[in-house]
Amino acid sequence: MASLKAATLSGLLAIVLWSSLALLTTATEGLPPFEVLALGFGFAALFGFARIALGGRDGWRELRQPWSALALATAALFGYHALYFMALKRAPAVEANLLNYLWPLLIVLLAGLLPGVRVRGAQLMGTLLGLVGAIVLVTHGSGIEIQPQYLSGYLAALGAAVVWAAYSVLNRRHAQVPSAAIIVACALVAVFGLLAHAGFERTVAPSAKQWLVLAAMGMGPVGAAFLLWDHGTKHGDIAVLGSLSYLAPLLSTLLLVLAGRAEPHWSQAVAIGLLMLGAWLSLRKPNPA
Repeated sequence: MASLKAATLSGLLAIVLWSSLALLTTATEGLPPFEVLALGFGFAALFGFARIALGGRDGWRELRQPWSALALATAALFGYHALYFMALKRAPAVEANLLNYLWPLLIVLLAGLLPGVRVRGAQLMGTLLGLVGAIVLVTHGSGIEIQPQYLSGYLAALGAAVVWAAYSVLNRRHAQVPSAAIIVACALVAVFGLLAHAGFERTVAPSAKQWLVLAAMGMGPVGAAFLLWDHGTKHGDIAVLGSLSYLAPLLSTLLLVLAGRAEPHWSQAVAIGLLMLGAWLSLRKPNPA
């Protein structure tokens, strides 16, 4: 039970780290998205390999993994980001983000298919409240308008949500693989990102400040976060993690407000209430029979 709670906490820390990604990304303004992807994951791989090297031979052994585990992690990390970038280019950001934020709900729904995992009704209700909170947060309480000309962008955003949810659940099949092994996937994502950048974008030289920001991304939300999430999804309570994942857009928005990158709005208070209620329902222990 203690290891289950520790692994779930690991996944929660990943969610907290991901909430800093939007703020850091604003500092990379002017850089093409695949260039940011390649450099961010490049730094993640660099820091990861440096940590492994300090462990000597035992450290390098942690990178050993079946090809199926490496393929799953690489495809998920690159596929999710590529689809999300495509969605933001081909559809309005509000609608694209809303469809993308279906991934926590999908995790909870898919988790019920795992052997030995039982999704409680309260957890599903808590996740739905989180989704409503995310909708209020992203739309500022106003309506959304689905337009047919943005269909490819909507499908890309939905595809990103499905990819990340499926990876988070299927990752449990490789519970025996050390979480450090995801460093190899980060390195491959950096290579694929570089190839996509070379094929579709024009290189822009980062400023000194942007290099520091890219390094921070590689150390935190694009680096350590994926190791923590890997451990959490393999050994933690996957349904609880799915429900709590809606904290990411909330914390991200609050960080942007505190940094002066976004304006305070009443919808943020409503979203906080909904997300906190949803988290309480998800974490509440059922009454003994």
